[in-house]
Amino acid sequence: MSYACALGASNYVFPDLRTLLARASPDRAGDRLAGLAARSGEERVAARIALADVELVRFLGETLVPYETDEVTRLILDSHDRAAFAPVASMTVGDFRDFLLSDEASGRFLAALAPGITPEMAAAVSKLMRNQDLIAAARKISVVSRFRTTIGLPGRLSARLQPNHPSDDLTGIGAAILDGLMYGCGDACIGINPATDSAARALLLLERIDDLRLRFDIPTQSCVLAHVTTTLQVIARGGPVDLVFQSVAGSEAANRAFGVDLALLDEAHSAVRGLNRAPQGANLMYFETGQGAALSAGAHHGVDQQTMEARAYAVARRYSPLLVNTVVGFIGPEYLYDGKEIIRAGLEDHFCGKLLGLPMGADVCYTNHARADQDDMDNLLTLLGVAGCAYVMGVPGADDIMLGYQSTSYHDALYVRRALGLRPAPEFESWLKTYEIMDARARVRPKLTGRSAKLLGRGAS
Repeated sequence: MSYACALGASNYVFPDLRTLLARASPDRAGDRLAGLAARSGEERVAARIALADVELVRFLGETLVPYETDEVTRLILDSHDRAAFAPVASMTVGDFRDFLLSDEASGRFLAALAPGITPEMAAAVSKLMRNQDLIAAARKISVVSRFRTTIGLPGRLSARLQPNHPSDDLTGIGAAILDGLMYGCGDACIGINPATDSAARALLLLERIDDLRLRFDIPTQSCVLAHVTTTLQVIARGGPVDLVFQSVAGSEAANRAFGVDLALLDEAHSAVRGLNRAPQGANLMYFETGQGAALSAGAHHGVDQQTMEARAYAVARRYSPLLVNTVVGFIGPEYLYDGKEIIRAGLEDHFCGKLLGLPMGADVCYTNHARADQDDMDNLLTLLGVAGCAYVMGVPGADDIMLGYQSTSYHDALYVRRALGLRPAPEFESWLKTYEIMDARARVRPKLTGRSAKLLGRGAS
């Protein structure tokens, strides 16, 4: 089915829904690289006008990636909840955008709606929204996940403490963890990207984090962000695995490039649940995504990168994860060229993930060859804080010396909490106060002569 829009003296025709979505997308490097972007601003406007008139039910009948050859498409359609979808089933994409911004679209209503929304619907409506629309709609939605801490509550912002080291040096990692705790970071998790994808190394790192957690009764969860097959080896050895991590993408072929499929993720989810380390009903998976992953793998099927990103959230949603975050500027300027494109992508990803019912965080980041700087990241961090982002990264000095990119620092998390009146997860906040790292007014002011000094002294031994 083709879609058309007459605009001025021109008549624009889009041969299929895939093309229409790509042409309606805000301009970005990845879509230009793939030859999918609108060829002019006028064509982009025409595509958005045509997209606004597309009925939401159309996305259930016209697939962007073939059902027969793609397990992500099958997952999206086979798990679609038509009863949840019913309240908006008669809407067009434009109607849906207006509804999301209305008072009738309460947080409770949107939570119930989530199983009825497909990634393609979420991506489509985001293309009709300004940045402020993405913020306003996302802010209504609270997606709460739990392990030893409760993440995503209104008025709260968590931080993943990310103490990476280029040689996995235990002393360096330990120092970075203690530094982060003194800044009030770590309530999302203590998550290490290992320099080597080795089961023995992952096991050692997890054991050290677990020893620190148990010694000081720290309410957090640990994760070594190794490949899922490596984590399965650690589980088989009886290692203290709290969360299974994996990067995922929006097509079967792109996930294959990551070395995973749904069957393998099912196996990992079952294995970590079998360890019985978490409270009853806890969320046990951690997924990272990022616009451009499918294109970089040659597995985008002619679909624009933002829609492919939203499809990755269907994979994450299958496992009711504790954490999901878009590593928004990590892949590089070939996909998101500058600060403006990174900011837009971060707001889109956060909105789409929350609309689909995911506990969305963001790695507010960029690579050093992108046309972006830390001021751009300050802007995105602040906007995501306003939008109700569940968590952000805490990296020493905002400079990840192992992965070689720029992110947000411990004091950046402190800034956005202070500026917007946000607090850590409640269990972690109580611990911070017990250890005299946070005072009664929720200010992070460690008393280095009290219990926090004991934490530093013992942790350094």
